[in-house]
Amino acid sequence: MRKIKEKHSLAMRWFHWVNFPVLTIMIWSGMLIYWGNDVYTLSIGGHVFFKFFPEGFYRFFHFSSRLAEGMAFHFFMMWFFFLNGFLYVVYSIISGEWRNLFPEKKSFKEAWLVLLHDLHIRKTAPPQGKYNAAQRIAYSAIIVMGFGSIATGLAIYKPVQFNWLCWLCGGYHVARIIHFILTLGYVFFFLIHILQVVLAGWRNFQSVITGFEVVKEPSAETVPPVTETPIDDGNAN
Repeated sequence: MRKIKEKHSLAMRWFHWVNFPVLTIMIWSGMLIYWGNDVYTLSIGGHVFFKFFPEGFYRFFHFSSRLAEGMAFHFFMMWFFFLNGFLYVVYSIISGEWRNLFPEKKSFKEAWLVLLHDLHIRKTAPPQGKYNAAQRIAYSAIIVMGFGSIATGLAIYKPVQFNWLCWLCGGYHVARIIHFILTLGYVFFFLIHILQVVLAGWRNFQSVITGFEVVKEPSAETVPPVTETPIDDGNAN
């Protein structure tokens, strides 16, 4: 027997699917801006050991010489990114959805067990509610990262008008480094998130679109019969 189980509300699905293209455009336009001042490398004593994006990377994705276009898209989509994230947080608080998202005391310990299970090192995963421990940590971290990106982005965009915010971020150069690291974090999250979706299967992905999941209930034939155990009243000979 099958039944329909509600899994994701319309609001949660809306915020999720709006955020995906908006953040994708933000990362893409950010790369167009970064091309104009590609400064981050891993170097010691003036010797560069690793450069994040070689020139061939920019040519392959056509990122070169599009600084003005990148800035126009980035600053325009920034408001959609902020508004969608802000409404998502407000909705989570009002609806009580934050209880499913916010990590618990045991989440950090169980997240390790979830990882071992995903790597097929551990046979069983810890019991979970709507989200497992690793998802709670990851989804909460994304919210913090979003506000971090807005704060550091404004500090970079208007360092004079938002001088107090720039100071809180550690100065212009530190704010730019944090903004860059957060962007790398989004890319890493995307890759892990997509991999998890593939591993979870089509049914799980479908629920993020439709909001419900079709689950199979055990039939009466599969439920083991309950046997009565005779009670010893102590009067047996």
